[in-house]
Amino acid sequence: MAQDRPTHPGTAARRRLPVVVVGAGPFGLATAAWLDATGASTRVFGEPMETWRTHMPDGMFLKSVPAASSISAPEAGHRFADFRTARGRGPVGDTYAIPVDEFIAYGHWFQERLVPGVERTAVREVRTADGGFGVLLDSGEEITARAVVVATGLVPYAHRPAGLDPLVAAGLASHSCDHPDLAGFAGRRVAVVGAGQSALESAALLHEAGARPVVIARTGALLFGDPPPTDRPAARPWPERLRKPGSALGPGWSLFAVSRGPAAYRHLPAPVRTHVLRTVLGPSGAWWLRSRVNGHFPVLCGRRLVSARRQDGADGGVRLELADPAGRQDVLHTDHVLAATGYRVDVGRITVLDPSLRTSVRTLPGGVPVLSAGFESSVPGLYFTGLAAAPTFGPVLRFVHGTAFAAHRVATSVAGGER
Repeated sequence: MAQDRPTHPGTAARRRLPVVVVGAGPFGLATAAWLDATGASTRVFGEPMETWRTHMPDGMFLKSVPAASSISAPEAGHRFADFRTARGRGPVGDTYAIPVDEFIAYGHWFQERLVPGVERTAVREVRTADGGFGVLLDSGEEITARAVVVATGLVPYAHRPAGLDPLVAAGLASHSCDHPDLAGFAGRRVAVVGAGQSALESAALLHEAGARPVVIARTGALLFGDPPPTDRPAARPWPERLRKPGSALGPGWSLFAVSRGPAAYRHLPAPVRTHVLRTVLGPSGAWWLRSRVNGHFPVLCGRRLVSARRQDGADGGVRLELADPAGRQDVLHTDHVLAATGYRVDVGRITVLDPSLRTSVRTLPGGVPVLSAGFESSVPGLYFTGLAAAPTFGPVLRFVHGTAFAAHRVATSVAGGER
């Protein structure tokens, strides 16, 4: 007697289902372009470059150099340099800081040429269904996908110190990614917590907008990168290149290793990966920020935030208690706290995934997804790219240059080359 057969789609039918890419930023667009090159039926959802438009401050510049700021494509002619040429602009080198507006325009240019079918509606929910995934859109449409690539960017992972939660609810504290325009803080005191690029650039932009920022940093001193000695890395003297080899992330052996070896990085023990991710390219500002920070506003180094509470009275504001390494405390009064405290990957915070799907993903402590060499999670057909993959493949996945490694790998895996 014939055995009962499963009701979910068979292999042939399943392969006819689309691959859904959630997000249309650099990683989502690069992944979609490479998937299209494999012949996969792909649907991409989201507003192109939305995170860059709505969560990056006006006046921001990219930390990465132009040569490392191209979105990966399966064919030539779509680099950042090609975009500038198409717009009638000349070539630029390592001493050129890319304005965020120019990079957003490049992202749209890339999308229009390689991913013209982006559907400008948000994904409301992804759940397992019928041997694949059910995808519910804000438009009300429901589709079934054979694979889903999560490329939702960094905003879901914004880290706000727990002690600031009551102030966030009261509108007295926020994360740096919450403000596309810092001009609204003009005339106000703003305590910026952090010592990395986001903190230092936010403080500089606040100062230039007429606010009164104060930087609170746990580090003993602010760190800035060294200005490039030449516009082209190949122009550096060979002894210097041997001592500090060039890489997409900057000169130096550690940067060379993490930018060239993300596949090998995945095989390091988890504690080592965590340490490298935290220390290589640790909190620091770009070289061009130094002149906009030093001497322009107070910087309190070697301080940690002990408590933060709302002040009563006519002036209102926030009372911060700070402590130095010796335990000595002091008090700072401010109108607002801006947490430029980075991002922490946690699958539990990706609300677009159905709760049962989230809990099905195997994670490391803290919620970091365990990924295969092809960026596939423990749930077959569910992939994570961009910042979510940085704990697995290293710091290069925090930068646009990481699309060069990630997009091709994801597309190959989805197409059936690896499981």
